Formats: sequence, structure tokens, C-alpha cells
Amino acid sequence: MVERKERAQARAKATANTPGPTEIRSQLVRGELLKASVWIGLALLVGACIILIQPILLIFAGIVMASMLDGGTRLLGRVLPIARGWRLLIVCLSLVAFLIWTILFAGSQIADQAATLQQVVMGQVQRIAAWASDHGMGNLQIDTKTITDNLAGTFGRVTAAVGTVLGALTSLIMVLVLGIFIAIEPRLYERGVAWMLPMKSRENFYITTARMGFTLRRLMAGRLLGMLVEGVGTWLACMAVGIPMAALMGLLTGLLAFIPNIGAIVSGVLLVLVGFSAGTDTGLWAIAIYFIVQTVDGYLIVPMVAKQTVDLAPALVLGAQILFGALLGIMGLFLADPIVAMIKVALEREAERNAGAAPEAKAAASA
Repeated sequence: MVERKERAQARAKATANTPGPTEIRSQLVRGELLKASVWIGLALLVGACIILIQPILLIFAGIVMASMLDGGTRLLGRVLPIARGWRLLIVCLSLVAFLIWTILFAGSQIADQAATLQQVVMGQVQRIAAWASDHGMGNLQIDTKTITDNLAGTFGRVTAAVGTVLGALTSLIMVLVLGIFIAIEPRLYERGVAWMLPMKSRENFYITTARMGFTLRRLMAGRLLGMLVEGVGTWLACMAVGIPMAALMGLLTGLLAFIPNIGAIVSGVLLVLVGFSAGTDTGLWAIAIYFIVQTVDGYLIVPMVAKQTVDLAPALVLGAQILFGALLGIMGLFLADPIVAMIKVALEREAERNAGAAPEAKAAASA
């Protein structure tokens, strides 16, 4: 009995140490399968990113929002020496109070003006189309649906997340909540991502993310300052010269100032159309206001911000906006500038590492 048991154990041990039918003995086959699995995994990752592009953009928008809240918290800490949590709470409450004030006190006036803005703009566009037709430039038939369809085609097809008022409101709430959660404890998420990286890559990751955070905070601070200057300046100037819908023009100019280049063009076109709807003199004043406001932003605020952050070439930003707007929709258009800034910071850090590694490699070779 004992011998039979020992023979059974010996057979089991021999079977366990014997290669099976799925055992790959060739090192060449193993290497090729490993390469194929890497490529297949990379293809699946790219496919997943394409399918989940809207959630990815919302997450990045939440990171941008967190950088704004974190920047406000750090700025408040210079004048108010209290705990970070209390400073962040003050910033969040201030943001909520501003939104409530905008909705309750300025909302009714802006809503009334917005109701007539479409009629005024379409009337001016139809007048321009009629003038072009009278001067032999073709018979142009322009209506609201045509303009909307062209804009939708320009901004790409990935717009379902913000394609409706309800979708835009839901996305905005998600971005705000995500930004608040990240701003509460940013180091927690940074350590979590670093933990998944190899040990040798963590130091470089911390340095890169610190520079990205610094750049994003300064970039967004400058953008908010530009939005405030353009919005308030346009509102006060429009009220002074009698341009209709001054509050709405200031609000739209301030909001569109978040998008460099394209936002200024769109706000300028709206301002000029509304100005000429009230008369030639008012239209000329609208043109003057637009150039004055854009000059102040372009020659004072933008250079000041560029000195503290990455200096992005205007053509590079415009090209990124066209590309991301066509591929990713309106969200890509809004986030093109921060995305380009983050990519530039990462490339600069990689170039710095390569420059530091070159002398070490040369010293090792000479030794």
C-alpha cells in the first residue's frame, strides 16, 4: 500500500515537471508572442481612448478646474494664514455665491437680452447676404439652421456630452465636483499614479507633474484675469456708448476669452453686428471697443502670463484649436490651450533629462 502510494506520488511529480501541449519551448516564439501582446494591448488602449474620449475630456476639464481652485487657495494663503481646507472652502463658496448672484440678479436681464440677440444677429447677417447678392456675389440663403449645422460640422461630431442644455449642465456639474475632489487632496491622486509606475520613473514623474501644476495654475490665472478684464471692460464701454445688450455682450466676451484667438474673433463679430444694428456710429464705437479691449489683453495680460508660464506661439495654439475642435468637438476646442501647454512642459522635461543623461553617458564611455 505504501509502495503504491509512493509510486503514485512519483508519477504525479513526474507529470508536474513534464512540459504540456501548450508549453512554448522556443525562445523566438516566446519573444514574438510578447511583442504581439504589447502591440495588441496598445491597439486596444488606443481604441478605448477613442471610445471614451468624452469622459477623458471631462476628467481633464476637472483637472483644469482643480488647478483653478488650487491656485485660488494658494493665492488666498498669502493673505489669510489659515488651514488649506478652510481656504479652499472660502474659494468654493465664493464661486457658488458668484453663480447664484449671476442667476438671480443678472439672470433675468441677460435672459431677456439673449432672447433678442439671435434676432438681431440673424437680421444683420441677412442684410450682409442681401448686400452681397446685390453686388453680384451670388444668392446667399442664410438661416439659423444653416449656421447651426455649419458650426456643428466645424466643431466635429464628438459633442454629445454637451450637445443639449441638460447635457451641458450635467457636464458642468461633473467637472465642478471632480475639480473640488481633486483640489481637496491633490497629493493623494499624484501618489496613487506614481505608485503604479516603476521606482526609477517616480522621481521624474513628481518633477514633471509639479511643473505641469505650476504651469496650469499660472495659465488659468492669466486666463481668468483676461476674462475679467475683457468682460467687464466690454460691458462698461458698451453701456457708455449706448450699444444694445451691454450686459450680454460683456458676459459673452468674458466667457469666449477663455478660448484664445477663436473666442476673440467670435466675440468681436457679435459685438460689431449688435453695434451696427443700432446705427453706423454705434457700430464704429463697437469696432473701437473691440480693438481697445483686445489690445489691452494682447499686449498687457498675455505677455505677463507668458513670462510666468509656457510661451505658446499663437499659430501653434490656433492650429491645436482647429485640430482638437474638428476631432473632439467643443470640449476639445475649449481645452486645446491647456493640453498644448501640458504637452510642451512634458517635452521640455524630457529634453532636460536627455541633456543631463548625455554627459553621464560620455563620462562612462571615456572611463
